[in-house]
Amino acid sequence: MEEKLKLASEAQPKPALAVAAQDRWASLLLLPCTLSVELAVSEVTVAELLGLKVGSIIDSRHAESSPLPVWVNGVAVGRADFDTVGKHIAVRITEIS
Repeated sequence: MEEKLKLASEAQPKPALAVAAQDRWASLLLLPCTLSVELAVSEVTVAELLGLKVGSIIDSRHAESSPLPVWVNGVAVGRADFDTVGKHIAVRITEIS
């Protein structure tokens, strides 16, 4: 007598409205978007910009301890801090609004 156990979520049917909402959003989950972090840089001249090379350092007006704005497709969605992962600089999301 082998009986299959059902999870509580399987035992109860989902309301049609909830299923329709999930289906509607499922097609959007794979859409590409652009995530960017804004770092304010003090005034740079065109000559300085053209003179940049690998390893150049640019002075920033941004305080090291203050959060950076995070944007998705041009819309502000939160804040982040710089972090390091191994030899790479990373961005750690600290707030989503």
